[in-house]
Formats: sequence, C-alpha cells, structure tokens
Amino acid sequence: MKKGIAFIVCIVAVLLTACSSNEPTPNERLASYIEQWKNQEFEEMHEMISSQAAKAYPKEEFVDRYSKIYQDLDISELNVTFEELDEEEVDTAIEQGEATIPFSVEMETIAEPIQFDYEATLIKENKGEEEEENWYVQWDSGFIFPEMKDGGQVSLETETPTRGEILDRNQIPLAMNDIVYEVGIIPEELGENPEQAKESIAESLHMNVEAIDTALNADWVEPTLFVPLKEVPQTDEDVLDELWEIPGAAGREITGRVYPSDEAAGHLIGNIKQVTADDLEEQESGEYDENDMIGARGLELLYEDRLKGKKGIKIVVSNEDDEEDVVLAEQPVEDGENISLTIDVNVQEEIYDAFDGDAGTSAAIDPKSGETLALVSSPSFDPNDLLYDNSQDLWDDLQNDEQSPLTNRFNATYAPGSVIKPITAAIGLESGSLDPNEGIEIDGLTWSNGEGWGDYEVRRVSESDGPVDLNDALVRSDNIYFAMQGIEMGSETLTDGFEQFGFAEEIPYEYPIETSTIATDETIDDEVLLANTSYGQGEIEMSALHLAATYTSLLNEGDMIKPTLLTSEDTEQIWREDLISPEDATLISDALRDVVTDGTAQEAQEADFPISGKTGTAELKLTTDDEEGEINSWFVGYPTEEQDILISMMMEQTQDKESGYTVEVATDILTELE
Repeated sequence: MKKGIAFIVCIVAVLLTACSSNEPTPNERLASYIEQWKNQEFEEMHEMISSQAAKAYPKEEFVDRYSKIYQDLDISELNVTFEELDEEEVDTAIEQGEATIPFSVEMETIAEPIQFDYEATLIKENKGEEEEENWYVQWDSGFIFPEMKDGGQVSLETETPTRGEILDRNQIPLAMNDIVYEVGIIPEELGENPEQAKESIAESLHMNVEAIDTALNADWVEPTLFVPLKEVPQTDEDVLDELWEIPGAAGREITGRVYPSDEAAGHLIGNIKQVTADDLEEQESGEYDENDMIGARGLELLYEDRLKGKKGIKIVVSNEDDEEDVVLAEQPVEDGENISLTIDVNVQEEIYDAFDGDAGTSAAIDPKSGETLALVSSPSFDPNDLLYDNSQDLWDDLQNDEQSPLTNRFNATYAPGSVIKPITAAIGLESGSLDPNEGIEIDGLTWSNGEGWGDYEVRRVSESDGPVDLNDALVRSDNIYFAMQGIEMGSETLTDGFEQFGFAEEIPYEYPIETSTIATDETIDDEVLLANTSYGQGEIEMSALHLAATYTSLLNEGDMIKPTLLTSEDTEQIWREDLISPEDATLISDALRDVVTDGTAQEAQEADFPISGKTGTAELKLTTDDEEGEINSWFVGYPTEEQDILISMMMEQTQDKESGYTVEVATDILTELE
C-alpha cells in the first residue's frame, strides 16, 4: 500500500513539474509585451497589463494616449531592451507571484533622440474566469516617459526660425523680412454704419464682406478685441492711408516677407505662400504645419531647404505639482541661410524697365567671370501682390493677360535667328570648312540649292556688291551665305559643333534653364532644315542665358565661360575649352564691332562708347511655306573695350516696330549702366 501511494505521489510530482515547465515565465511575457510595444500595437499591449492597471487606464484612454503622443512626437526607431532574470530569479518570482525587471528605451523623436531607463513589475494573476493564471504588466504612465509617472502631461513647444533673405551681389535685399501691417477690425469701433465700414474695408483689402463677417463671428471675438483680416506691406501707403480713415479699421506691425524689386525680379526671386494640405503631404512629417509659409516659385522655391531654417522644438513634461517643466528633448532653432546672388539689382531693374511692358526676355552676364548680372522676364508679376493680395481678381487678371505675365521667359528657349551666325561661323572655322577670306558669288535676294528643295528659297535682307566673305556676311547678316556654309560643313559637323557649344545637354547652372535644342528629332536629315538651322531658323532653339554664354567664347580666346548665379560659386570657370582658336575668336569679335559701325546694328552707335554685337530676327512661321509670321527680335551686345557686361535680349512680336528697336533698347540699357 505504501509503495502505491509513493508511486502516485511521484506521478503527481512529474505532472506538476511538466505543467510548471509549460507556463510562460516573466521573461517571456515581458519579451512579448515589448515586441508589441516596438510595433506600436497599443490595443494588444493593453490586453497584457494587470487588472489594476486596466482599471486605472481603460483601453480606449490607454490606446488614444499612446497613439497621440507617439504621433505628435513622431516617434520612430523604437527600441526596448531588458536583461532577463536568471533561473534562480525566475523561481523566486514564480514563488512570490511578482517580478521586477529593469528595461531601457531608445527612440527617435521630432526633436532629438530620447533614452530612458525604467522598471517593469509583472504580477501573476487570473484576469478572467476561464483564463489560466498568467503574468501581466503592472503598467503606469512612467512607461511612456518616467517623468509622467505621477500624472504629468507631455507637450511640444516650437520656435519659428527667421527665413533667410535673398541678396544681390552688393547685399541689397531682393527678398527680405520687414515690417508689414496686419490689418483688422475692432468691432465696437465700426461706427454708426458698420455695414458700410465693412464694405469699405473689404474693398480696400480685396476681400468680400462675407469673409469679414466670418472672421467677426468667431467664438473668441469680443467687441474690444482686434480681429485680424489681412497683411499689407508698409510700402502700400495709399492702401494703408485709405484704411486708416475707415471706422473700425486697425493695424499692428508684424514681420513679413517683402520683395523690394516688385515685378522686376518677380520670376527670378518668386514668392512664398501659405502651406497647403498638398504641401504637408509631400513634406516630411514635422517639417511644416498649417500656419507655415513655403516657397512657391522662383528662388524662394528652389532654395526652400536653405532659406526656411529649422524649427526649434522642445518636448516638455509639465506637472501641476512642479513649478518647472522637464525638457525631455530639445532641437535648437536654426535660422534660415541668406542667399547671395551675383545679380546686380540695378542691372535687373534697368533691363526690366527698358522693356516698358513689352514681352520678352534678357540675360546679362559678365563675359569674363561668368557672373549673372540679370535674368529678366517681361511682363512679370509683383510677388508682394501674390503674397498679400492673392485675390481671385488678381489671378484672373494675370491668367487672362494676353502677354502671359505668369510665364517665365528667361528659362525658356526660342528660335535665335541671326544671333546664332557667329556660332555657326565659329563651327565652320574650327572644322576647316569655312575660309573667312573666301568670297562667295551670291546673286539676288533668294537662293535655292536645287530640285530637292521644291519651291523653297532662302531669303536675305540685302544684295551684295560683290563676293561675300565672312565679315560681310556677319555685317549684313546674310542668310544665304550661312545657308551655303551650313550645307558645305554638313549635318554631322554642324550638329556636333552646336553640341560642343552646349546644345542638347543640361546647362550647368543653379537655376533650371531649359535645354537648348538643335532639332526636334535631335538630328538634321533634311537639307532645307540644315540650311535654315545654320542661320538660326528651322527647329533650333536656345535660351537667352545660353546664348550669352556662347558669345563669351569670342571674348576669351575660344573658351566658353560657365555662367554662375551664386556669389559662393567659383568664377571664371571654363564650361567648354578651345571651341575656337584665339585668332578666329578675334576675327569674329572684330566683325561684331563692324556690325554696329557698318551693318544691321548701327542704332548702337548712339552710345558715347563703342559697342559690339549682333542682331537677329526670328520669324515664327507654322510652316516653311508661310509668307509672313510673327517676329521676335534679338540683340547680343557688349561694350567693345570694357567687356564687363554682355546683354542677350529678345523682344517678342516686333513686326509692327521699327527696325533696330531691340538694338535701341539694349543700347539705352548699356548707356545707363556705363
């Protein structure tokens, strides 16, 4: 009988040992909890906390609190580690029904990394009637951050950086932070006729009365409080003077973005705008909020990352019982970077004003250093209006304007016309197909190269008195001569030559400029197209800046200078080397002086200093059979002796203007800047 009892006891002991070995240990339960924590599975985490903790922190409250804090602080790369209890410690925990295990937490946040140590107490209990006994975490708010253990609240404090300014070469602001007026209404001061006062204010601010009423009906508004409506630059003196006469209108000084050059640099500098929902989706979390401003176009957009700076952010735990908040993490504010351009605001404004509202574009560079002095697109828009007015009427006016003031012309490409002829000449001279001293007999005003051309003929402006050489062809801008030279050198040589001058490749420039193209299909397989391309018609297109850069090869012994926009860039960089021999570069540049003294640019002699340059007329025909089309007129010119500025200028639709109009405008600019 005793042996039977002993056997039964042994069996029970074995069974108990087996059951015990299948029970999860505190180590295993905490590891499971931490895995859910790292995956931010907050609902599952709540299932693993003790009954006491679950009662103190109901599931919905627990999940919402974790979710909001982790989302607001942009918690990522969460890592939780702990040192497992050894076998003896596990046995003790099982015996006592409680275990305490230290753990460490590391995480990335919107401010800076946070690391902390804490202790997890696990208790053994049965949370439900049908559930087996298990280990549960005795959770409290210290698991989020230890500083919150006694009921503290976590919050974010931000400090807005000062946006960097955009400055010209002489540190004159092109985009600056200056005083603007936040205009609004003090309701009790609207006077005896509030509706009339609101209508007057709405008209001055380009708003509607409904928008004003919406602002005035906000819950926080009281009769004596200032209700902000719109910002107005202090330069809009007429508008402000008008507003101050209206009952109820009031203003206070704040700091805002201001563009001193108005329309003159509108396309170059661009403007900022209020962040939109789409912007917030595109940007990294925490970079912007709905009250921020962001670059909308121009350099404000291009250099947004450098101009915006970095917000100062503090993650703070506050507790009613403590006088001082506890800073968990801090990212110091970093103001935006100032951007210094090679642009000369005086040159920029002088050129823009010279267009006098006509459509066109211009680039001005220093042909020796490559520094860009001006990039102009006319007509333009006032960035101050887009920022502070931004009304539907304003946008309707800009979008419906036939001259397309919202179109940036200086980064676009156009048919260059005859201003390309010096480059064609350089290609011919370098390839050896063109002898500058050889005279070609050309009769009449038109020429065709045979039956393959059909009825098409190349036309020139004037007849020659005798054989036409290179100098005569440049001075009189002889299309037939250059068509013949283009055919003589052939499609491959001409195309390769243009590519050497930077066609068909991205221009190495800070501001995105469209790539200049030789032909629509990148090759010239038609002789008529080859002839037309040689003198700047056909399908060839280039930007004003690229055109200016190509001419620098004529002033730098055959080296084409790389254009620059930032004062931080190295100057006198060579974009293309040895495009033409120094002797041939001088030969062509001498001819450009003759173009002014004896040729198509004689209007430039009005200046009291010598100017060299080349004119160009690009006919915008839909087909080669069209007799007439709109005309764009070009002039590339520079002071012959000083050579400190080179202007590439194109004016659109000059068919109704006097011959030489663009030359006159460019000459006036050079004279004013001399």
